[in-house]
Amino acid sequence: MSEDKTKKTIASDDNPLGELPEGDKQGMFSMMVVLLGFTFFTSTMFAGGQIGAHYKFFPDLMYVIVIGNLLLGLYVAALGYIAQRTGYNSVVLSRYSFGDKGSKLVDLLFAFTQIGWYAWGTATIAMVFVKMMNLNPAWTIPLMIIFGYGFSLTSYIGYKGIAMLSNIAVPAMALLIFWSFGIGFKDIGGFAGFAKTPEVPMTFTAALTLVFGTFVSGGTQSTNWTRFAKTPKVAIVASIVAFFLGNGLMVLTGAFGGYVYNQPDVVEVLLLQGLQIPAIIMLFLNIWTTQDNTIYSVSVAGCNFFRTEKRRLMNFLGCTVATLLAIAGMYNWLIPFVVLMSTIIPPIGGVIMADYYIKQKRKLPKLAEVEMKSFNYTGLIAYAIGALLAYASPGVAPINGIVASFIAFPIIDKIFSSIGKPQENLVLSEATLSDAALSSEK
Repeated sequence: MSEDKTKKTIASDDNPLGELPEGDKQGMFSMMVVLLGFTFFTSTMFAGGQIGAHYKFFPDLMYVIVIGNLLLGLYVAALGYIAQRTGYNSVVLSRYSFGDKGSKLVDLLFAFTQIGWYAWGTATIAMVFVKMMNLNPAWTIPLMIIFGYGFSLTSYIGYKGIAMLSNIAVPAMALLIFWSFGIGFKDIGGFAGFAKTPEVPMTFTAALTLVFGTFVSGGTQSTNWTRFAKTPKVAIVASIVAFFLGNGLMVLTGAFGGYVYNQPDVVEVLLLQGLQIPAIIMLFLNIWTTQDNTIYSVSVAGCNFFRTEKRRLMNFLGCTVATLLAIAGMYNWLIPFVVLMSTIIPPIGGVIMADYYIKQKRKLPKLAEVEMKSFNYTGLIAYAIGALLAYASPGVAPINGIVASFIAFPIIDKIFSSIGKPQENLVLSEATLSDAALSSEK
């Protein structure tokens, strides 16, 4: 294969294992709509509905939504800054903090959780579509196959395909949501209707866990898109807008339905309001804009695991496995799956942030200039501590995991250095790099 053709193939696959050329960088609008499309998701609304049924709407409910999503937005923005400055996504960044072979653990965790998420979304839309259209239940599995592969088409194209869909879907969904808000406001009797107090309240910790935890796994992998940002400002602002305002709107939408109609499912709310066609459109766009981002994450993790640039092949294999899981009954495992994700994924973000901001002091050497350790035990142990505390400690599990791994990383790193076993990657000299380049030419 010629050098030009190789470069073209890598570019068309979004260069998952390296930096992006400047020509692929995106501005504020593109970055915002892609990330908003990612955060506009049914399960987030469902989580909001659980809260809305147990909280006084104002100020209690609004306080939880603002605090939870602000923390989420700041976390994603911190990762987004790293992705933009380095040009790398989370799986490539994990090579620095977990080691060349150790990073494969991150690949497996990301791929496992996102395949499960894609399977749930595929099963959900097929089952709800059969119900809404009064189809024979025998259509469920064929529709899972159609939606399973169909939703992966935009991610197969890459960032440009995802952006193309989001440019249409995000404004359409926002319009439908505000239309529904207007009807709901009228149905509850105006502002006076928001004074009711729920009979069975929910604790603040439980509510904050739902708000922050439902999408923190996706936020940890948002680097797949923020690395496309033209400037650090674009990455930070777009991350906060999407995960504070966008995700906050999804939680609020679900909470509104739970509060007004005692129904957390936004599609069911639209049906109760007599908006059947808008309900179908909302369901379709809502799931598709998250599904394509989700399977894109799987493809990137697969590329890092197998050390291949063939992201589109990984995209196809990922959606095949996810579709099979959907057929096998993934729909029934949403709650335990969300709990698992909020335990095992966030500590990865804590490790990556500690490595970049504390150890590397925001000066990460390029991938080609580094000979990675096979296993970076500082990162692996810090991750294990974060995941264990997220699982076992009281409070908000994902926040506990992020904070614990972030604090543990520099402490463990100093311990290893003090006993003469520093967990350092070898930065190659210019002479070594020149020799390597000459060898590759031969």
